[in-house]
Amino acid sequence: MIRTVLTWLVVVPFAVWAVLRVTGVDIADRWIQLVAFTPYVAAASVAPVLLAGLLRRWIPMAVAVVTAAALAFAVLPRYFADADPHTGGGTFRVLAANLAVGAGDGAELVRLVDRLQPDVLAIQELTPGAMKRLDALGLRERMPYVVDRSQGGVWGSGIYSAHPLTERPLIALGRFRQARAVIKVKNGPEIEVVSVHPCAPSHAAKMSCWRSGLAALPRAGERLTVLAGDFNATLDHWPVRELLDSGYRDAADVMGQGFTATWPQKGWRPVPGVTIDHVLADERMGVRAFSVHDLPGTDHRSVFAELTLPLTGAAAVREG
Repeated sequence: MIRTVLTWLVVVPFAVWAVLRVTGVDIADRWIQLVAFTPYVAAASVAPVLLAGLLRRWIPMAVAVVTAAALAFAVLPRYFADADPHTGGGTFRVLAANLAVGAGDGAELVRLVDRLQPDVLAIQELTPGAMKRLDALGLRERMPYVVDRSQGGVWGSGIYSAHPLTERPLIALGRFRQARAVIKVKNGPEIEVVSVHPCAPSHAAKMSCWRSGLAALPRAGERLTVLAGDFNATLDHWPVRELLDSGYRDAADVMGQGFTATWPQKGWRPVPGVTIDHVLADERMGVRAFSVHDLPGTDHRSVFAELTLPLTGAAAVREG
């Protein structure tokens, strides 16, 4: 009897976690924070299977096996690269960086731009002071087309582009300013880019703002769209999965790098790393490369993706 109770005490928390993750049920504010660590729970879910087997408790073992399988199904695809038909209509390189209230190392960011040659740079937590420093370092000379939605504190954002752009209406919720622009690539299609940064779900008062900030992001549609930046959410959060279901793909997931942590950088907080910075690209775009880069002075690592454009050039409406 004691062994049976002990086994269930170990199995049940994992089973509940799996049910909540698979169904997307939003039961509490704290759960929104916890679900980001699902990959770690999935790895640990083997332990209840082994325990139940050793104690010969077959019903709990069956539940544990189903639980482990459900969690593995949810997270393991991120480890394997997708068979991606690289379209041949040109490339579009995207770099996203959270500057931690403007404290990120501007010189290193400019060096990243020189090395990676992005077509667009989406910046979060961009302050007016940080923007002045970046311009003084020559960023605007490299990427002369700019949407400036900088602001003091954590709320500002911006978009630098190597191509002409037209600003789109700002997504402003809970003081967070998510910049948008339509970029016209030479001899290519128009691409909408959003510098993503909803509220962080750090406590109960911010949960509604977090949900609204993600819900306000444009769904995949007629125009090719790329969402890049600090989502404050992983692929285990239901709002991100809804975005993917609308017709986006996560560049890291496509390249088999979906477990590469982007927050926090070493030395910032004593918590396991999670993947909350993303490049989501319209599914009509190919993904040729993805990488994550350290940026001193900030708690986030920068993310870079090299995308390929449709052969037709124009953003046609998806069939069906």
